[in-house]
This record gives sequence, C-alpha cells and structure tokens, in this order.
Amino acid sequence: MRLFRGIPGRADTPVALTIGNFDGVHLGHEAMVRRLREAARQRGLPAAVMTFEPHPREFFSPGDAPARLSPLREKLERLEALGVERVYVCRFDAGFASQPPETFVQDVLARRLSVRWLLTGDDFRFGARRAGDVRLLGALAPALGMEVESMHSVLVDGLRASSTAVREALAEGALARATRLLGRPYAISGRVVGGDRIGRELGFPTANVRMSLNRPPLFGIYAVAVHGLGPGPLQGAASLGVRPTVTSAGRPSLEVFLLDFHDSIYGRRIRVDFLHKLREEEKYSSLEALKAQIDRDVRATRAFFAGQSVGAGA
Repeated sequence: MRLFRGIPGRADTPVALTIGNFDGVHLGHEAMVRRLREAARQRGLPAAVMTFEPHPREFFSPGDAPARLSPLREKLERLEALGVERVYVCRFDAGFASQPPETFVQDVLARRLSVRWLLTGDDFRFGARRAGDVRLLGALAPALGMEVESMHSVLVDGLRASSTAVREALAEGALARATRLLGRPYAISGRVVGGDRIGRELGFPTANVRMSLNRPPLFGIYAVAVHGLGPGPLQGAASLGVRPTVTSAGRPSLEVFLLDFHDSIYGRRIRVDFLHKLREEEKYSSLEALKAQIDRDVRATRAFFAGQSVGAGA
C-alpha cells in the first residue's frame, strides 16, 4: 500500500476513491472498502482512500472531540489488510476546512487526485461550513469525467454501524455490541515498557503497554486476549485507567496480567483484545485492599475463560 502524506500537486494516475475518517474501521467502513475495490477492479484503477489527520472534530472543537478508537498507524494497517492500494492522509487545518465545496471537487478530487470513480456515504458533507453534499457532487461530476456513487448505512442488529455507535458501546461496557459493530473485538496495540513494578510487588506482575491514544474510549478492568507473544492468543486480566490507588497523575495507562505466563516481554509489541468487562476502576484504601481485589479479578477472569473461547465477545 502506498501512503501519501497530503494531497499531491498533480495526480500520477487516475484512481477510484472513497473519503472518510475511518476511525476504528468498523463493518460499515469494511463494506465501503469492498465496494471500492470492486469498482476499482472493474475500471482498472487503484483503490484509494482519503482520510484526515487530525480528526475534523479535533480541529473544530478539541475540547469536545470524541475519543479516538484507533491511532493513525492502526487505521492504516487495517486499511492495508482490507486491500486498499493507496491512502492519502490529508492534514485537516484552517485552509482545508475553508475551501468552497466546488474547489474541493474541482481542484482536489478532479485535478490533484484524478478521481474517476468516487464512493461516499449518503450523508457525506464537505467544504466550508459543510455546504457540499452528495447532490452537489452529482451535479459537478459529469463535466469532470467522474462517476459518483453513494452508499447507504450498514445495519448491525438494527443499529447503524458507525464510529459513534462503537464508542457508545465501549463506554457502556457493552463489548459484545462493540464486537458486532467492528466485526472483531476492540483492541489496543502498543509496545511493552517498564513500569513502577507495583504489580510485581503485589504478586501480579503486569505488562505495561505504551498506548498511542491519550484518551482511550473505554476504562475499567477486563478479561482480555493478548496477541503477539506466541502462535496463539494468551489469556489475561487488564486494567485500563488512571490507577487512583497508586498515583494522582491522572494519565491513563494499560496494564495486563497474563495468566500462567512468566517470560520477559519488554520491548515486544502486543495487541490486547478486550473481551469482557469485569468492573469499573476503583480507588482502594491500601495496597493490601488493592491486592485482594486483583486476586478476585484474576479469579473472575479465569472463570470467564473457562466458559468462553478466546477471541469471543462477551
């Protein structure tokens, strides 16, 4: 997959394109990519995606922007796995946001990207003050040699598959619903780094995972499956939160206690699949009280895996 940081001054080849934030790359996004690839193959064009960094809502209202489901790296990895051949990562700034919608279509899409076939969602809006819509695209496209197709929302159990719906499910602890919307368990990836070793002192050594997400979309204690340390997933209990019993820093951290695993894994990159929420994070009066609760969490995790196959949502 070719990655372009920004929009080129002029296209090197015509493309079939779809546009979106693709946060989390859920089942709705996957359906769009499948249709994109089908149309691109029929027309002999590369299948391309335009996405944005930062998320437009982070630009317009950083204090109220939603928590990201995935950092850019993981989004790109997922798009590549789905067969996307090109990704244009467009910097969303004041200049880009203030473009008249006609300029976006004529200059960016037609001239600089040479889009021959374009797929959007049926609620797609673009340009300054979000004045452009599918209807405007349809009016401008023929003179530019561009075909435009819009796609209806994908429904999962009667619910529209969207990044917002996934965030809501994760915030509510409804991991089974999030899994159905994503088509896979929600996961966070990162490298294992050194910590303060409090878990080891309590008898539960944890892998501290460096996250790219400053504000993860879920918090609490979970049964998880960990990938990247062997031929198959390992079972574990994870804490994702601000650790109020041991620090007042308030910075989110992800710590994973792997069941029946004792190897050193510092520096390894792992993926943590969140399968079942055990409880909310709490502050305890002492480290002894925290240790007792961790012991209960580990027993609850073993009970979960005794009744579930690793990788299943719950």
